[in-house]
Amino acid sequence: MICKKCGHDNPKEARFCAGCGAPLAVPLAPGVGSSYSNAWRQLWKHFLVLFLIGIVYVLISSVSWVFRFATAGLLSVLSLAYSILLINPVGYGVAFAYLRAVRDDPVEVKDMFEVFRNYWNVVLASLLVGVIVSIGFVLLIVPGIIFACKLAFTPYLVVDRKMAVIEAIKESWRMTGGHSWKVFLIGLLAIPICIAGWICFGVGIILAIMWVTLAFATLYHAVSKLDEASPQQGNTN
Repeated sequence: MICKKCGHDNPKEARFCAGCGAPLAVPLAPGVGSSYSNAWRQLWKHFLVLFLIGIVYVLISSVSWVFRFATAGLLSVLSLAYSILLINPVGYGVAFAYLRAVRDDPVEVKDMFEVFRNYWNVVLASLLVGVIVSIGFVLLIVPGIIFACKLAFTPYLVVDRKMAVIEAIKESWRMTGGHSWKVFLIGLLAIPICIAGWICFGVGIILAIMWVTLAFATLYHAVSKLDEASPQQGNTN
């Protein structure tokens, strides 16, 4: 465990740095409550930059509103292409930026554009995940929910670890083994949180979405750390 104060490499079980004596961060338990609790703390710690990232994403997404009333023809094709080639990849970038906040790494607006370092993998991953989940929902809804939960870590794996599409999907499927229900519950709790956000004059929905996004990133981070601590213990579903 690297000390963020002096950079000394400590044993994983250490609670204080052997180099400077500073307390070391206690690894997060991968749970629903712990994910939302940590997300709430990090939300206020990095609020301004995360809020700006959200605003930039909304502005990028708003371009597609130009095509909203198009039902056929060239405008419909352009709208679909814009979503696939820009909105969805930048959405993966937003997830990565929020992951950096969860890890207490320095966060900048430019982090959301990290996707362009692995662009085509990001495009293909978002497209393939969307197709898989859509097929699952066609198959009586439940399979779609299962697929969505199992593939929830794909954005982080593709952008953060620079994994290829199929590798990232397989790794997300493995990592969520034993944690799929936590992904589902985080998503389920997002519904009343977002409703409460709308009730708060509509402004609260911004905080709600930021909080939920950080909760998903926290769960991924916690599971990743658990993997690092037990490299020989792959989770299975």
